[in-house]
Amino acid sequence: MEKTVEKTEEELVAGRSLVDLVFSWSIGDVLNKDLCRNKVKKIPETFMSTTHYMKSFIPALIEETRADLCSNMTMVSQAPTREIFSLGIAKENKPPKDLFYKIWFEKMRNNVNGEGIYEPGVGDLLALTDVRPKDIGDLNSPGFNYLLAYVHGLSLAKDDNDKYDILSILTSKPIQFELEERENKNESVIAGKGRRKNMTANVFVVYLVNMMTNIRIWRSLNSDLEGGNMNIIQNVLHTSSADGQDCSHCLSEVNKSATLSGMEETIISSSNLNDSQQDAIVSCIGLSECQHQSTVKLIWGPPGTGKTKMIGLLLFSLLKLKCRTLTCAPTNIAVMEVTSRLLRLVTDSLEYKTYGLGDIVLFGNGKRMKISEKDDLEDIFLDHRVEVLEYCFNPSTGWKQTVDSLINLLADPEHQHRRYLENKEKINEEGEREDQYDEMLEIEEINNNKEKDEVVNDQNRKGNNSRKILKKVLLQTLKDNKKKEKKKTKTKGLYTHLPTSIISLEVVKSMTRAVDSLSCLKPLLYSVSVGDEGLKQVLSDIENEAGQFSRLAYMRKYCVQTLNSLPRVFDIPNIFEVESTAARNFCLGNACLVFCTASSSARLHTEGAKPIKLVVIDEAAQLKECESTIPLQLSGLRHAILIGDERQLPAMVQSKISEEAEFGRSLFERLVILEHEKHLLNTQYRMHPSISLFPNKEFYDMLIQDASNVKERNYQKQFLQGNMYGPYSFINVANGKEHVAVYYYLKNGKNVYDAPK
Repeated sequence: MEKTVEKTEEELVAGRSLVDLVFSWSIGDVLNKDLCRNKVKKIPETFMSTTHYMKSFIPALIEETRADLCSNMTMVSQAPTREIFSLGIAKENKPPKDLFYKIWFEKMRNNVNGEGIYEPGVGDLLALTDVRPKDIGDLNSPGFNYLLAYVHGLSLAKDDNDKYDILSILTSKPIQFELEERENKNESVIAGKGRRKNMTANVFVVYLVNMMTNIRIWRSLNSDLEGGNMNIIQNVLHTSSADGQDCSHCLSEVNKSATLSGMEETIISSSNLNDSQQDAIVSCIGLSECQHQSTVKLIWGPPGTGKTKMIGLLLFSLLKLKCRTLTCAPTNIAVMEVTSRLLRLVTDSLEYKTYGLGDIVLFGNGKRMKISEKDDLEDIFLDHRVEVLEYCFNPSTGWKQTVDSLINLLADPEHQHRRYLENKEKINEEGEREDQYDEMLEIEEINNNKEKDEVVNDQNRKGNNSRKILKKVLLQTLKDNKKKEKKKTKTKGLYTHLPTSIISLEVVKSMTRAVDSLSCLKPLLYSVSVGDEGLKQVLSDIENEAGQFSRLAYMRKYCVQTLNSLPRVFDIPNIFEVESTAARNFCLGNACLVFCTASSSARLHTEGAKPIKLVVIDEAAQLKECESTIPLQLSGLRHAILIGDERQLPAMVQSKISEEAEFGRSLFERLVILEHEKHLLNTQYRMHPSISLFPNKEFYDMLIQDASNVKERNYQKQFLQGNMYGPYSFINVANGKEHVAVYYYLKNGKNVYDAPK
């Protein structure tokens, strides 16, 4: 019998100690801006040890967590909410401390407007209440039932067979809402009891804040992440201008590999790069072969200096060198921008169709990133890749079964045709029974939702939401059809999504030949026009290459030979038919270039993960230093390249106390303060010289040159008359007023500003 091992508190709820700390706060504590004032100290510029370094950020992180929660709780009246359908005790529940429950939500229907409705996410902090709060005061009102819940697990309804979204939660207090059994005891599934239970009164969840990023930082600072590599951290405790210099051993031409030398020559010969861009790339790709030291490089990229182009060519070079690299940034937008730039270079250089994209993977929250709307990124997006490969390796209908069935059909068509007719008869009989059952279910569904449908129909008659609903349904249908279309070809799915280390170019070409040969066979089969009586004669005659159907016989034989030459299995573990987590880890572990946010890189901290050799952080000056510790501790990491501009705005910090403690300061900025060497991209391609003059003089000490393109006559635009304004334009905003606004980000992606009048 297989032994089961119980998970510890931290394994079940990552960052449990921070969650428990938040649970311990009263509403008064959350609103108290001075709660952590005496504990938060200014973060130093140099550190005595890695322990000193990590612990220096923790008090400010706690205060920032309080400030985030405070900001959202004051806006609780506008927070997304959702009514709980049912709840139950989870098997992990062990009072008085481990208060684990499960919550059931009815699946949202496609024709329901989702504005203001809570959409679950792991890491969400929720308030469970029996009344929708109108303001924060309601949470403290007498007789108002309220407790905090943290979402640590999530199972969303994926298809029509799933009726519920299920949340696994940890709560601050035992749930006291009284449960009662519904009349229909056959309907349900709560906590393994075999029947549905529900609250005597309505109970709601109210979204407060997502803690995931802060929890990942918390785990990183407390060395809770798998890996715990301190090579880079040790290198940035205290630094000097010499710390960013290249390894003297690797600089020697004698020690350079032919591949690296050839790559450098290719970069230098590129006419599209200026000298500063070429030098930056050559210096960085040299790290791919350095095993003698850990290096942190700073690339200083002021606005318009071709930073993204330089990063794209750098990553393209690292891909050619097969250097396993993580590229991250503070936000999804920044990550997708650099990924798109790299992908354009890769797509233009692919040797054979989409073969090679399997070496690149992007991951994150697909819904927020709107991946379904970005065709260029979908082929490298992790969720889509796993879905396609699961389809390709399905044990019943996957690649191996498809190839074998095709060979069997072509080798013995008469026998296969007979089996097909027998199966078709059985399917028709079963289909009739299923149609009757579906009709019964539809009638039941109509009866169950009659009141809801009447409300929706009434709205539709009034014309309030009909256009929105129709648009939503059409868009969803188009998306579903596009997914089905992309899944159809297993051959393309394999060579697009498997890494080149798993599938060779020769195999890919053989696959394409097989598909082409089958395409040639198809019109020959259609050209055969006989009745059922003549079918046996045709099937018999195609065995004879000299017979009436000689061309068909030849092509059939060629198809069989080509199909037989294809591999049935690939050198991958049997994971795509069992567990999606293992499949995701396989795709991440075998990619050469990995893209995600700095926070999401926590998912790469898994036991036995293939080491990352180099990390590139874009917009590094906008990334809190404590957050950068997440990717910098990855197993096997030896070098980091930080690309940014400390003269631009730093990361946003909610708490004034944390801001004064330098919590928003980036590693890039601190290293610049310590005079760490940085490489300047010194040519700007964006602004007219008369516009670039001011920032160049005030912020960049006149170190930035104007490229020739901005000096050309046709680059000068003038929209206002007279010589006074030159290339500057001023736009009058009628009736414009300036307000101090409180920012609130809803779960459905809507921005709300609470501005004083």
